[in-house]
Amino acid sequence: MRLLMIIVLLSPVFAPAAWAQGIRTLRDAEFEHFLHEISDPIFIAGGQRPEDVTIVIVDDTNLNAFYAGGQAIFIHTGLILQTDNVDQVIGVIAHESGHMVAGHTQRFSEGLEPASSISILGLVLGAAAIAAGAPDAGMGLIMGSQGAAQRTFLKFRRVQEASADQAAIQFLEHAGYSGRGLIEVFEKFRYQELLAAPNIDPYVLTHPLSGDRISNVEAKLKEQTHWNTPTDPELQAKYDRIKAKLQGYIWQPRATLGKYPPSDKSVPARYARIYAYNKALEWDKAMAEADSLIAEAPNDPYFQEIKGQILLENGRVEESIPYLKKAAELARNESLIQTLYGQALVALEQPESDLEAMPILENAARADPYNSFAWYQLAIVYTRRDMPALADLATAERYMLMRNPGRAAFHAARAVEGLDRGTPKWLRAQDIRQAAAIDLENSSKRRR
Repeated sequence: MRLLMIIVLLSPVFAPAAWAQGIRTLRDAEFEHFLHEISDPIFIAGGQRPEDVTIVIVDDTNLNAFYAGGQAIFIHTGLILQTDNVDQVIGVIAHESGHMVAGHTQRFSEGLEPASSISILGLVLGAAAIAAGAPDAGMGLIMGSQGAAQRTFLKFRRVQEASADQAAIQFLEHAGYSGRGLIEVFEKFRYQELLAAPNIDPYVLTHPLSGDRISNVEAKLKEQTHWNTPTDPELQAKYDRIKAKLQGYIWQPRATLGKYPPSDKSVPARYARIYAYNKALEWDKAMAEADSLIAEAPNDPYFQEIKGQILLENGRVEESIPYLKKAAELARNESLIQTLYGQALVALEQPESDLEAMPILENAARADPYNSFAWYQLAIVYTRRDMPALADLATAERYMLMRNPGRAAFHAARAVEGLDRGTPKWLRAQDIRQAAAIDLENSSKRRR
């Protein structure tokens, strides 16, 4: 992980309803690759192109995932931390894919319209009763209509959830996965419901009660061909590794070392201890763990990445280069690793290393245009190489991702002045300037 690089989710590609709330997300090449590896068969089963679906990792330890519109699924870190095996994660992703394929978020208006009608009718009747001299009856009508409207909408949401459960059954079967994991997650939710509110009213929930969900899907899942298909040991091993990596990043070092003591020589344990030792400033121990993993799997790009990253972040830039270079060579399609290697080259502050870094960072930004750090590093390189218009364009890209339309508009305008008219980069600068102007206008309206 970019010692799990934390960013604020900024781009509309991740669904406006989510990024407008400033959701904190994590970016990590290995984590994202793993999630796509287990999810892509589900997406294909649902008729989606995997390359069109964005998986966003949310910095939240609650057991959850959600769909918020578009082609993006949000996975909480808690989904990894609080599950027991990879099949449980796959089951949840299949459910969220059911929402995505059906476009449930975009269809919220279908549930809001009847609820709004009930609410408005109650307001009208209540106002009439008050005007007729029956204030108590009028207020009762108003309050009753509000409750009825809420229940109408919540019923609509529960129907959507049940529909997504049914879709998940089909997706899991077509992808060759067992549905046991989905049932196991529902059992976890049922346990949480019993602890939180044993006498909860099922009509005030957005989801059906977990016991009901199990009753509705278990029999159908058991009829599927792959119900008895065992967990893929390779995927489970990757899940165990990702979970340990995440625990090492999130937990305090004492907790990590308690779960993964030095006597545990497994790959997940050593991986977790790298993060624990690094957080505890015991860099020699962190390096020793990284070296042991590299010796065992020298062609694993993520082991090379973590050692290079720790060296880079501790100011040992030249030492980090060989490890980050090898990681980048082994994972040419991982834009985050390419960006980290480019960052190390930029940190050398040498003309020849800047020249080497420029195409690496350009390719990373092209492959992942929502990678704000790649744009930041590119702006540095362009400035050093006396390419001010390109530096302004890269900076404008970065500020748009940071939701700072004022600065984005300023740099985009400068880029427009410096770039050749009609070229793709000039057109891009124009697009950013116009988009930033719209954002500024909308912000001004909201403040009025």
